[in-house]
Amino acid sequence: MSANVWQQSHCMNGEGRSCRPAVQLPRALSQTSRQGRCGRRRRAEAIRAQRHDSRVEAASTKLTESEIKEAQAPEQYDDWTATGYQLEEARQAAKASMDSQSPEEWVDRFGDEPRKGADIVVQCLEREGAHRVFAYPGGCSMEIHQALTRSNLVKNTLCRHEQGEIFAAEGYAKTTGDVGVCIATSGPGATNLVTGLADALLDSVPMVAITGQVPRKLIGTDAFQETPIVEVTRQITKHNYLVMDIADLPRVIKEAFYLARTGRPGPVLVDVPKDIQQQLAVPDWSIPMAISGYMSRLPQPPQERELKKVVDALHGARKPVLYVGGGCLDSSKELREFVAKTGIPVASTLMGLGAFPDSDALALQMLGMHGTVFANFAVDEADLLLAFGVRFDDRVTGKLETFASKARVVHIDIDPAEISKNKEAHVMVCSDTRPAIQGINKLLEQYPVPEGQYSTWVESINEVREKFPMWYPEKDDVIIPQWAIQTLCEETKGDAIITTGVGQHQMWAAQWYQYNEPRRWASSGGLGSMGFGLPSALGAAVAWDGTDSGRPKKVVIDIDGDGSFLMNCQELATIFIEKLDVKCFIMNNQHLGMVVQWEDRFYKKNRAHTYLGHRDAEWHLTNETKDIYPDFVKMADSFSVPAKRVLRPEELRPAIREMLDTPGPYLLDVMVPHIEHVLPMIPGGGSYKDIITTGDGSIEHY
Repeated sequence: MSANVWQQSHCMNGEGRSCRPAVQLPRALSQTSRQGRCGRRRRAEAIRAQRHDSRVEAASTKLTESEIKEAQAPEQYDDWTATGYQLEEARQAAKASMDSQSPEEWVDRFGDEPRKGADIVVQCLEREGAHRVFAYPGGCSMEIHQALTRSNLVKNTLCRHEQGEIFAAEGYAKTTGDVGVCIATSGPGATNLVTGLADALLDSVPMVAITGQVPRKLIGTDAFQETPIVEVTRQITKHNYLVMDIADLPRVIKEAFYLARTGRPGPVLVDVPKDIQQQLAVPDWSIPMAISGYMSRLPQPPQERELKKVVDALHGARKPVLYVGGGCLDSSKELREFVAKTGIPVASTLMGLGAFPDSDALALQMLGMHGTVFANFAVDEADLLLAFGVRFDDRVTGKLETFASKARVVHIDIDPAEISKNKEAHVMVCSDTRPAIQGINKLLEQYPVPEGQYSTWVESINEVREKFPMWYPEKDDVIIPQWAIQTLCEETKGDAIITTGVGQHQMWAAQWYQYNEPRRWASSGGLGSMGFGLPSALGAAVAWDGTDSGRPKKVVIDIDGDGSFLMNCQELATIFIEKLDVKCFIMNNQHLGMVVQWEDRFYKKNRAHTYLGHRDAEWHLTNETKDIYPDFVKMADSFSVPAKRVLRPEELRPAIREMLDTPGPYLLDVMVPHIEHVLPMIPGGGSYKDIITTGDGSIEHY
């Protein structure tokens, strides 16, 4: 076919492996022709891509001419990039670590005997220490499920929907830092993972998703339950694979886990055709990984000269503030030491909650759209913004031109693409935050910040804190949602793991529950996926069940909204059958609360499909419990999950106590008014000067 019809391109996707050829068709081709030709083309290109990948990787350890020149003149490099010498050093180190090493104490139960490809997949999971997976069977993945029953190490938690399983894998990963694993069949099973993959990519969650695919000879024929899931997910995964040779399985799975957990974490998808799963082979565990290009580009430990610039900036500042995100969750200890040495106040993103304890006097809590007034004030007035493990998300910055407009910006992040992407950085350190902060702390011993240098600044922030504290209205006839979460925090002593759906309840949970440890909070941040709360809670409960993981048993509470909870309520079956200690704390206002808040503020209270209850009898008007819809207590009862509903303030605390004292799953339906607003609030695209601190849905016009 002519070049103007089939345009092929090979590209490097940033992870060191080649993308499979992209096909562009002229619009004039009919849908039937496009499907038939694309199908045959996909098949041929899938095979060619495997050959092309090996050629690309074989060449990736060689220095290019430009790199050699750069190595000869390292002083011309930017401060935050590796020199040519360091690049070659990294590549040699990567090459030396290529060989797969058998994990300690792992024994191949098949010995030298052939086994199915599906068993090889499961053995790969064993070797990676992935002993908990979330998988839902189907025609093209049932071989893997059969293999799971033959493993004594890998245990599956059967969720009731593929979106439930991938959110559960996210909850597992977010609350442990380990790689979450989910498995689905081809076609609709695979496409049901798409939202979770996008969610994991935006929130930098380490995850491996394994999907079954139709047999190789049927790829591209529009076979039953065939979808080109590699193509579908290319833009929402860190990397993905279509396995066309059973000999590649050990290498591909090892690479998938390595890619998922290193650098900036993210989701990796591995698509395995059914005939590969059924084929017999003896795996070669010693086959090296073929991602030397990716490995050589991983950020190197930060250089002292880079970190000295950060220390110099600290000495020159009078109004510094820390802005910390999810990239600091595994450097919490180092962050606390840094704050102890400097006395700099700390504002957190939604993803960074718990990296620095909320109970500390220097904690400013969350910043951004629904952050505290004093946190946003500190950023607005700061002369030095220390951005550690963050990406300057629009929900944090609002109007970029006015965000931290008076400050020099120090940006430390593991992803070079994030540095100066949204906000210009003056001091840049491309590194994992842990070694970077460790290095800064070491330098501060040699060049300490004078004691009390920032005391006047901290006092001015505290004055704003006293003038604009976090608050909520006190009422004795209805349950105020902010008070409900504060009461929950008191009853759990802040020791529970909290997950949420998306909406008002999510922001209240971030504001009013106290997080003093990292990885005690799991929420959908970047994508904002409703339905995240319950399945992520069950994933966290699997991780923290106190059995063989080495982690203590923790109660997990899904703080959810009625609209968000409904989207994955089928997972009530999973938490009951698996006897998981998951408590569902539903803030039920019969509405899509956050959208209603925006309707109140910006759309003259016009309700545009945001009411979820009975159309002819609204509970908030009738006060009749029969008009509450749906009946979550009856729903929970149908799943054999104990449940209770509370309507008045005096009922709440005893009900929370009963929920916590009941072994296993429990659902508490907390009826709250729909007119409450999440405050403070900076309107989208606004700045600190536009912050809203008062008002609710009872006000006639804004």
